[in-house]
Amino acid sequence: AEGLNLCTSGSATSCEECLLIHPKCAWCSKEEFGSTKSITSRCDFLQNLIANGCAGAIENPSSSINVVKNVPLSSKGSGQTHLDVTQIMPQKVSLNLRPGDRTSFRVQVRQVEDYPVDLYYLMDLSLSMNDDLDNIRNLGTKLAEEMRKLTSNFRLGFGSFVDKNISPFSYTAPRYQNNPCIGYKLFPSCVPSFGFRHLLSLTDKVDRFNEEVQKQKVSRNRDAPEGGFDAILQAAVCKEKIGWRKEASHLLVFTTDDVPHIALDGKLGGLVQPHDGQCHLNEANEYSASSQLDYPSLALLGEKLAENNIHLIFAVTKSHYVLYKNFTALIPGTTVEILHKDSKNIIELIVKAYNSIRSKVELTVWDSPEDIGLTFTATCQDGLSYPGLRKCGDLKIGDTVSFEVAVEARSCPAEDTSHTFTIKPAGFRDTLEVAVTYNCLCGCTGHAAPASGKCSGNGTYACGLCECDAGYLGARCECEEGANGDMHQAMCREAEGKPLCSGRGECSCNQCLCYESEFGNIYGPFCECDDFSCARYKGVLCSGHGECHCGECKCHAGYIGDNCNCSTETDSCVSSDGQMCSGRGTCICGKCQCTEPGAFGETCEKCPTCPGVCSTKRDCIECKLFNSGRLADNQTCQKHCRDEIITTVDVLETDDPNAILCAYPVNNCVMKFTYLELASGKSNLTVLKEPACSSAPSAVTIVLAVIGSVVLIGIILLGLWKLLVTIHDRREFDRFQTERSRARYEMASNPLYRKPISTHNVEFTFNKLNKSYNGTVD
Repeated sequence: AEGLNLCTSGSATSCEECLLIHPKCAWCSKEEFGSTKSITSRCDFLQNLIANGCAGAIENPSSSINVVKNVPLSSKGSGQTHLDVTQIMPQKVSLNLRPGDRTSFRVQVRQVEDYPVDLYYLMDLSLSMNDDLDNIRNLGTKLAEEMRKLTSNFRLGFGSFVDKNISPFSYTAPRYQNNPCIGYKLFPSCVPSFGFRHLLSLTDKVDRFNEEVQKQKVSRNRDAPEGGFDAILQAAVCKEKIGWRKEASHLLVFTTDDVPHIALDGKLGGLVQPHDGQCHLNEANEYSASSQLDYPSLALLGEKLAENNIHLIFAVTKSHYVLYKNFTALIPGTTVEILHKDSKNIIELIVKAYNSIRSKVELTVWDSPEDIGLTFTATCQDGLSYPGLRKCGDLKIGDTVSFEVAVEARSCPAEDTSHTFTIKPAGFRDTLEVAVTYNCLCGCTGHAAPASGKCSGNGTYACGLCECDAGYLGARCECEEGANGDMHQAMCREAEGKPLCSGRGECSCNQCLCYESEFGNIYGPFCECDDFSCARYKGVLCSGHGECHCGECKCHAGYIGDNCNCSTETDSCVSSDGQMCSGRGTCICGKCQCTEPGAFGETCEKCPTCPGVCSTKRDCIECKLFNSGRLADNQTCQKHCRDEIITTVDVLETDDPNAILCAYPVNNCVMKFTYLELASGKSNLTVLKEPACSSAPSAVTIVLAVIGSVVLIGIILLGLWKLLVTIHDRREFDRFQTERSRARYEMASNPLYRKPISTHNVEFTFNKLNKSYNGTVD
């Protein structure tokens, strides 16, 4: 709650307990100070103690830092005194920590120019690598030429491996002992199988490398997996025989075209003893424990490679790239590159991997004590700070990056305890040693007075308080246990009308003796406090990230909230592009709350409707399928693309309404893919196997097309004109026919001709012979 004083509300009954409550709590050791009813009043914030008249008698230690060794960073690596090369600053720091009081120091790291390089070439000599062996017979000379462009101090070594020469891993029948290729028509002769053979210690005489390679012959094992992990471990731990220099960068190039045997595979051959991580090279420089020890585990490999500052480079064929890429997530400081089936690209592969290694810096912590909390803030070449990150990438040789390291002690160990841990850039020999002591005692404790008169002779006076002997109570140890009386009971009530000792204790000699509880401790001058009545999260008190003090959670560093369930760390909110919550949300309690409509995922990285989603998925396609692009770094790709399920197809189906079609240019072609979010939270990416390309039409084709188009249009226009004319003519003819049918004369008569004879009818009446006549006279 607002205004809560953690110091006074705590359970401190001594100066040391007060210091543990909060780093801002201080203790007043003045004899006459505060209320006689409560000893916790001596534990308060510094400004409150001063205001209450305790100036000059305050115990308030703080954490401190002492830089013991701080040699400046070197600018170049090669010279007469290699051991003087410094790539991390400072080199030794001493910390004196008060619990809860966080202190920090800055570490600078630089990849110096012209740093010495030791490269050990470890080759699979199983039968399928025969063509590779032919192509590397002059590798030493060519590789040295390329590497000397990067460093003037380069040494090269060589070793080979096949597999354990026991059944069922190799052919062990008597007829195969000298030539396991007997009866194999394609390759009838080869050397016996072996586990690991160290052939050439690291040397700057590259001609010797060529000579050793030319002597080698392939062998044959029975099963497909190889015993390469045995060889890697021996090359890492046999430092004297291999010849690793302390002042050089160590590269171990592992070339193979098949999968490796791992721990527990040895049980198939009766090998039940786990690998001991030790060197087992005999006088002939062969692995002598091949038939006694199981294959090493990935964890053991990672440990030994890190101990000896070795960068492991997996050079494997494309068909096994994904498997070895998964190994890189389990073995820190490891990279993987695609090796052509005949190893023709091995030089380009090694140079690329070396440049990748030298372009990044990542801090690792060794032997960190459990009660020490470490947080890192990286400041990379862009000048921006990245809280929670301990890695910088995209560096050039000679660039300097810095990291702020915050250290906090969570508790006080036993008196006079000290710890030492090491901060080390991955793959570097340079280290920063950090020595830690604990500031948990108050100065006034050293002046304690037993049987002091200030304590009625019945206790020890220290830091302003009496620590009573057994059987005595009271602020001055003036009462014996069991002495009760009504006159003293008022001193056991927090306020008038409230129960004695809050109903959770008994009043004895002006003091409350709190009851014991199966749930925890009840404490306070009036038994008003306990350490179990605080807020819980998922049934855990203070979420397991804090301490319960008088009904309030006192959160550990890095956590806030009423129940301490809210983390202040932002490392989990940083997306693959370095943005907080991919720029689509805010980081709350260590988790991204997406604010962009349609965005979801751990870092709001999934957003089918957001602009730019295609470019984000493109990065994962390029790094997973082609080992290129912005996320080509193996561990970065594995981390940020772990939820992407990528499928390649010959023809891309676009009929799914929920899938989003994306495309991007690739060498004058277009690579297309669809993107679909699954209910499980993963993304389904369907990608064309090959980019869609189209060739530009020739000029003749364009001219002919234009001419043909013009002719075609002309013919169409003429056809339309003819059609219209025909229709018009037919209409006119029909009209003529209609008028003709309506004519009143025959076409054979002349309308102007008149007959010469005309006829007239005349009517008359006359009498003849008294007879009347009617008639017509013509």
